[in-house]
Amino acid sequence: MTEFTDTHSHLYVEEFDADRDEAVRRAITSGVTRLILPNIDLNSIDAMRRLAARYPDNMRMAMGLHPSEVTANWAKDLQVIENEIIEHPGEYLAIGEVGVDLYWSQEFINEQRFALERQLAMAQQHSLPVIIHCRNGLNEILNIIKDFPDVRTVFHCFCGNEAEVDAIRCISDVYFGIGGVVTFKNSNLRNVLQHIGLNRILLETDAPYLAPVPCRGKRNESSFLPYTASVIASTLNVSVGEVAAVTAENSRQLFGF
Repeated sequence: MTEFTDTHSHLYVEEFDADRDEAVRRAITSGVTRLILPNIDLNSIDAMRRLAARYPDNMRMAMGLHPSEVTANWAKDLQVIENEIIEHPGEYLAIGEVGVDLYWSQEFINEQRFALERQLAMAQQHSLPVIIHCRNGLNEILNIIKDFPDVRTVFHCFCGNEAEVDAIRCISDVYFGIGGVVTFKNSNLRNVLQHIGLNRILLETDAPYLAPVPCRGKRNESSFLPYTASVIASTLNVSVGEVAAVTAENSRQLFGF
């Protein structure tokens, strides 16, 4: 059976409360045997840890504060985040998801910048890679991560163009997380895949968001990952097995998973 790594899934959130174990079983049955669970905020930590503990052979965690959850209390929140990392050595394989999101609001733009800088410093201190969330905030992110050249990153849910790929590569040892958007009819992302190269692509779902075609409009889940892999394979003219194998090795190189 072809095995896949979903490097970004939120199966611990309330959208899966009614059928979480079934969703995990569907993922494993579909070949998605390794999943990374990035944290969102302080309230999501316990649910994430419970799920990872329930499936220790299949799941690993990342710890961070999502930029949309950054408020005036960002410094206190990040102290909790850092304490989690210190108190559970080896249990978190990355800092994430963190970044800048100015799509909904710019109210806390400065706090988002401060929080990203602080979490990049945590990554540097603890020798961890970083899962970057970027929405309408690429310039802000690049201006910050250029001061952390040794920190390795993945730009989660990447939807940018070739120029943005090059701009990121100039200042970061980077991978690009490709999810369901690549399957959308009007997506330009397929035209960018060759420029990125398979050796720098990570597969992800971002479940429960951004379900791929033919499941678009439904709640996304990790079992849908092979649809994304299939589109990547046909676009790059390689087999699905090669996409699965190379992206799994990429995840091992970045995360050790």
